[in-house]
Amino acid sequence: MSGEVLQTEFEFTLPQGYVDDDGTLHREGVMRLATAADEIKPLKDPRVQANSAYLTVILLARVVTRLGTLENVSPHVIENLYVSDLEYLQELYERVNVGGADVVDTTCPECGEEFSLELHPGGGVVAGPPAK
Repeated sequence: MSGEVLQTEFEFTLPQGYVDDDGTLHREGVMRLATAADEIKPLKDPRVQANSAYLTVILLARVVTRLGTLENVSPHVIENLYVSDLEYLQELYERVNVGGADVVDTTCPECGEEFSLELHPGGGVVAGPPAK
């Protein structure tokens, strides 16, 4: 055993934020690692069975453990996020649970050509096609 500690919670800041019924803006939050149950149990939810796109809403409501001062991050909260915030949380979910590479767009300091770098969790770097 190497003594490594598994990070199970990840702090985030939403691009726009959720505005509650009192007009309070909530942007800072925490997402935890998903469990197998987080991905399996929502499949039995009638809302997911009626509309498979709702799976994202249920799943994020299960793994987002804090959003601002809200005591409960319910499907209703996730449903009422702005699209940019929903996309942000979906990307964060993929990154922390699947362990995908972070992609950084950069420019060569010598020739000025734009390109992408994939930064892998293990430390490797792979140059990619030019940045868009």
